[in-house]
Amino acid sequence: MSRYSTISVTEETKRSLEEAKGDMEWSAFLLELLKEAEEARRIRAFNKLRVLITEEEIESIKESSREFREGFRLR
Repeated sequence: MSRYSTISVTEETKRSLEEAKGDMEWSAFLLELLKEAEEARRIRAFNKLRVLITEEEIESIKESSREFREGFRLR
């Protein structure tokens, strides 16, 4: 059996969250929000990285990764 906890938020925040969650259960809704936030962070980090490195560096990383995978064998 799962245990439950209470999270204190302002009434305004709760109204906004309730509107967004619709018919979903709170746990499922909050886990979905977390998943979406993590994905958005990964995309932002990737986009920042794309600005910092050149296409040649990306290709070099891909090639190094491919060579590593081909050369890596478990005993």
